[in-house]
Amino acid sequence: MTAPLTSRFPYAKGPDGSRRIGYGADYNPEQWPREVWEEDIRLMREAGVNVVSLAIFSWARLQPTADSWDFGWLDEVMDLLHAGGIGVDLATATASPPPWLTTAHPEILPVTATGETVWPGARQHWRPTSPVFRAHALRLVREVATRYAGHPALIAWHVNNELGCHNVYDYSDDAAHAFRTWLRRRYTTLDGINHAWGTAFWSQRYSDWGQILPPRLAASHPNPTQQLDFKRFSSDALKEHLIAEREVLREITPDVPVTTNFMVMSGTKGMDYADWAASGALDFVSNDHYVVPGARDRDELSFSANLTSGIAGHRPWFLMEHSTSAVNWQPVNLAKNEGELARDSLLHVAHGADAVCFFQWRQSAAGAEKYHSAMVPHAGADSELFRAVSELGCTLQALAPLAGSEREPARVAVLFDWDSWWAGELDSHPTSRLEYHREALDWYSALLRLGIRADVVPAHRTDPSSYDVVIAPVLHVMPQTLAKELTRYVEGGGHLVTTYFSGVVDENDHIWLGGYPGALRELLGIRIEEFGPLLDGDSVDLDNGATGSMWTDRIDVTGPEVEVLARYRTGAYVSRPAVTRRTTGRGSATYVSTRLGAEGLAGLLPELLAAVGVTSELPEQARGLVELVVRHDAESRYLFLVNRGDECVVLPELSGDVLLGQSSSGSLVLAPRDVAVLRQSAT
Repeated sequence: MTAPLTSRFPYAKGPDGSRRIGYGADYNPEQWPREVWEEDIRLMREAGVNVVSLAIFSWARLQPTADSWDFGWLDEVMDLLHAGGIGVDLATATASPPPWLTTAHPEILPVTATGETVWPGARQHWRPTSPVFRAHALRLVREVATRYAGHPALIAWHVNNELGCHNVYDYSDDAAHAFRTWLRRRYTTLDGINHAWGTAFWSQRYSDWGQILPPRLAASHPNPTQQLDFKRFSSDALKEHLIAEREVLREITPDVPVTTNFMVMSGTKGMDYADWAASGALDFVSNDHYVVPGARDRDELSFSANLTSGIAGHRPWFLMEHSTSAVNWQPVNLAKNEGELARDSLLHVAHGADAVCFFQWRQSAAGAEKYHSAMVPHAGADSELFRAVSELGCTLQALAPLAGSEREPARVAVLFDWDSWWAGELDSHPTSRLEYHREALDWYSALLRLGIRADVVPAHRTDPSSYDVVIAPVLHVMPQTLAKELTRYVEGGGHLVTTYFSGVVDENDHIWLGGYPGALRELLGIRIEEFGPLLDGDSVDLDNGATGSMWTDRIDVTGPEVEVLARYRTGAYVSRPAVTRRTTGRGSATYVSTRLGAEGLAGLLPELLAAVGVTSELPEQARGLVELVVRHDAESRYLFLVNRGDECVVLPELSGDVLLGQSSSGSLVLAPRDVAVLRQSAT
């Protein structure tokens, strides 16, 4: 059940047919005078750049007025890039409408839940459901596609930019009309929607479709299923815009692959990217990722790159944006330490990226992002940053043999589910402290600490039987079909691990009655009558030495096959089960009823994995210090060994040819923040 992408990834081969990894950046020549352009091409060649994303925010330059066009400058840039051997991922330029359009048609501007208009002055000031915006945007797409359809520099289309970054939720009248249309398709009848939304509660029953609105500011808590459906609809509305642009591009240039840049990273949850990829809306997956400094920042980078690979069906994908150093939009914008530019980039490559690009090529002299780092900084090419950029270009050239290879599946999977992320964090719940992404990251961080490879994969797009162990943290939304699939998985010999607040509601956010964890109750062999959320600062001790926070459950064991792996030693549920495991045939189903954090889970996981025979492939002294990721093709396996810390790590030399890294006296030496790559035979 992988994403139905066309696999038309454009960067795996160079013009001569040789393998290569794409390397480059967003290029914004319109910000600079003409005399800078030729210097840009020269420096790009010096740095090893072979691809740029072009014209992303150029609508106002390409179409200065409603009835005029200016392509001359872009023609010249395209020709210069082609002459320099640099391919172009050409944007449709629809990300931000120009002032003439918003002045003539203010009805395209988004509206907030409180009824405020989102005015021009920044970017993405458009409604995804506006027919007026759609008409103007598609006119632009058609003009750009027609003009550059046969240009030899064109290797891919870049639809819009970071769809939904600032306009995922629009509450306008256009959105209300489109929301009703979406609901008609989903539920068919008013009876269907009244049942799904539970409108018998609070006298909300609808007698006409025109009465239904987006969840605008209300006197109290809006209907929860209305909120959940609006999130689904909003993701779909952006996907429909993506498809509308793609259809124009495919009509005019059927042989040119189409992509758009996702934002798979912490804090970005409005778009169900797994659904977008599975819909066939694009030919290959691209992603933007920015590190937010913190205790687990590189864990999150690895988690996001891993999930991007899962969305891409483990096929190669495109890292469209990340930063060479500091960004401009965090409260404090830290420069990267020496070696982090390369390590961050290569960790994405390890997880399947066959192109590594930055925002942006040349650091802006004006505008909101002038303090955002770039490949060519304000200091110019005579800088440590540009030298690091050029060194990375050489490194990627050395890794060209692995281009086109896929990530090798692990034995362990962490399921990720947008519905559970959206629904699990709604208001009027047992606690407002639940953070779905944090819990999923906790499990992944624990696996990294143990040196165990794992895949992060979409819950509804993955065959669980491909894995020995499936971890499903806070899998709150549990349609009956998924519950049956997980039951078959366990009965067939698989090992499921899930957590508190899982299996509780169906796809309509209705409680599975009879006690928690609802649809998973029989599979887990437990029953919970009442949740036990914890107040801020409170914690509970378990008899296995772990400490829980945020949540507890009052568990009754109902199945004779259930083993209690840990009990509460303190708190309201002293002596009651905290962690249980039910065995059935060759399989098992484990339940963890409290938030243990990465440290507590790292203590629990060895016991859960030992029964399955899952252990680290790394030498013991490297576990937790080094991350191992494997890519493979028909002939070779490529082992990426990534030093996660700031200290040197020495490993016994592993078998294989060293594509990247240093060996000494029979050992592999990983300097601080270093990456080594080994090639082994696939046989």
